[in-house]
Amino acid sequence: MKKLVFFFGIIALLISCKKQVGYSKLAQKKVPKVVDYNFDVRPILSDKCFSCHGPDAKKRFADLRLDTQEGAYSTLKKDANSFVIVPNKPDKSTVYHRIITQDTTQIMPPLNSNLKLSEYEKKIVKKWIEQGAKYDTHWGFKKVEKPALPELETKDWANNEIDYFVAKKLEDNNLQPNSQADKERLLKRVAFDITGLPPSLEMQNRFLNDTSKDAYEKIVDELLASEHYGEKMAGPWMDVARYADSHGYQDDELRTMWPWRDWVIYAFNKNYSYKKFVTYQLAGDMLPTKNVEALLASGFNRNHKLNQEGGIIKEEARIENVTDRTNTFGKAFLGMTFECAKCHDHKYDPISQKNYFETFAFFDKVPFREGKGSTVGKLFAEKPLLKITDSLVKNKLSFINKTPQVDIEVMVMKDVPELRKTQLLNRGAYDDKREVVESSTPNAILPFDETKYQRDRLGLTKWLFDENNPLTSRVYVNRIWQDIFGKGIVKTSGDFGMQGELPTHANLLNWLSADFMEHNWDIKYLIKKIVTSATYKQSSVITKEKLAIDPDNKLLARSSRNRFTTEMIRDHVLASSGLLYRDIGGRSVRVYQPDGLWEVSTAGRGHLTSYIQDKGDLLYKRGLYVFVKRTSLPPVQTVFDGTARDQCEVRRLSTSTPLQALINLNDPTILEASRVLSEKLSQEKGTTSEKILKAFRTIVCRTIKKEEKEILVNYFATQQDYFKEHPNKAKEFIEVGEYPALKNRDTIQVATLMQVIHTIYNMEETIVKS
Repeated sequence: MKKLVFFFGIIALLISCKKQVGYSKLAQKKVPKVVDYNFDVRPILSDKCFSCHGPDAKKRFADLRLDTQEGAYSTLKKDANSFVIVPNKPDKSTVYHRIITQDTTQIMPPLNSNLKLSEYEKKIVKKWIEQGAKYDTHWGFKKVEKPALPELETKDWANNEIDYFVAKKLEDNNLQPNSQADKERLLKRVAFDITGLPPSLEMQNRFLNDTSKDAYEKIVDELLASEHYGEKMAGPWMDVARYADSHGYQDDELRTMWPWRDWVIYAFNKNYSYKKFVTYQLAGDMLPTKNVEALLASGFNRNHKLNQEGGIIKEEARIENVTDRTNTFGKAFLGMTFECAKCHDHKYDPISQKNYFETFAFFDKVPFREGKGSTVGKLFAEKPLLKITDSLVKNKLSFINKTPQVDIEVMVMKDVPELRKTQLLNRGAYDDKREVVESSTPNAILPFDETKYQRDRLGLTKWLFDENNPLTSRVYVNRIWQDIFGKGIVKTSGDFGMQGELPTHANLLNWLSADFMEHNWDIKYLIKKIVTSATYKQSSVITKEKLAIDPDNKLLARSSRNRFTTEMIRDHVLASSGLLYRDIGGRSVRVYQPDGLWEVSTAGRGHLTSYIQDKGDLLYKRGLYVFVKRTSLPPVQTVFDGTARDQCEVRRLSTSTPLQALINLNDPTILEASRVLSEKLSQEKGTTSEKILKAFRTIVCRTIKKEEKEILVNYFATQQDYFKEHPNKAKEFIEVGEYPALKNRDTIQVATLMQVIHTIYNMEETIVKS
């Protein structure tokens, strides 16, 4: 017991010391010459003050607001002679006295809040008041203006405008960018970023042998033109759109929305502008010229969960559906936490509860009828539907990969304008309806001008793409940056509000956002701009100096080493082994999965009670097409940070756990891919060394090093001896997967090479981009 007490005492001491070191570093941080409200002051007020003195009137104390200049410059309610803040005079400002006082009954934030300002933060507030205590519009709510390129000491490194902004930050922090990555690593990186697939050996050889100045740009153009580009881009969008193949809840019935997914792939491959891409999805059913493709795209709004429980309350279920559409709109397109305002005024951002329900009203006109029925109780909200027939596919929707003579019904949108009035819900309760509200948007973002936009979803889309809307372009550019670099310029890509993180390169984000709009919201243009920058092409080598100054690589002095998503890991294994079935689109597929998972997660009725695995080519389709049952996510996706698709997600976390290594060592798809590649190489002429070299280069996408080759050749010899002594073990090892085995295969040879290939698949470098 004494040892335990001592142990926990040491841990507590270490934690305490760590906290003290953190405060000490913050205290030593140099206060800037000119304090910026958005970047220096607002984060302090938002973290420490706004919960009690912010936008939420119902939770506001002492009737005092610190989120507005009017509130901050006012007199105290209890003392007309005292002012909250007096510009240029911290000694006359009650706020400053309350944050520096030693009186525990007067100090702010109060002790029971567990919040505290550091000495550095106190100095910031003091200097801000001394400099006039000027308030400013939140940086994310300012109109996008294109800044001038910064002046650099040397311009030699820069490939395009992106590099000017990055280089300036590096200069200011006395850092130099990394040199360019070698051609092999650069090709692997860009191939996965654009298509989600590894470069073939043919592409590797062609790129390495191309010594022309535009060799890299030619490869980028080739990748952007690939039909697999659309699949790669559709992957993150499935998370945003909360796409799944089941409804959710306990009675988790079949959901058929994959034709909408086929459209998303098609739209990316056709390079629809982001404006057209979003307009079709938000309001495709409302376009003046009726368009069945756009109507299908409007199914975006219907991807939310549907409750099929026998005892549901119809109005409660309907409100949940509309709530989901509203929250998804806020997060997906505005990067705002709209959901916080459903029950009360937002505590941090200028979104009132009324604003929330005004936005809610845009999505509140869809009929909510009882459907045709279901195998599990009553099914609400299935209509309106789009029936997809062979004729429709042939004449108008040729991109849909549908089985002939099998009609499909997909949920789409169709408003009935006079169907119902939208009312504010007290505390968000479906049965406590209050005042009637009109369709509108938060003024703090951009006032809704009814002379420019009609009050429906098409008008909302026009508002979204108004040149004065400060968020639409910034939010999407930031997410593209996040998909490529692993982190957005704004790390909190789902929160551009007061509590979100500040952009690491604000001017770069503004420049890219303005440039994106100037080029007609062209997504391929944006991606090419990013991947041809010197910033993107840097190596990922980490020096001690850079690790000490910038451990999180916020300044972009190197490339980040990002692990593949769960879908990309699967795609890489299938593509490099030759197993990948490259058919674009089509229904979701059920791949290898442990027995019994669906049975224990279902109510025991309906089409999805039991898991029936697919056969043949369908087993080898990309991860994008793997069947997603909301109540039972595929285990590999669960372990590798996939999303359950029960709500809009704009950023996946990336964790590292022992279970991930266990999955890669035992996953039947990886074992099968190792066996198939081994069989192919075993049939080829050449030495063992040559076959290992080819396997390594195919999988890792670079030439093997001498010492690596030596290790693997020795490992091959050791395993070969083992399997010769235990031929039954070799036979058992290669009996994996449903892909037909090669006839007349040499069991010992295949098992040995398979063991080496499986080892290569389990290298960390195999599943990271750089």
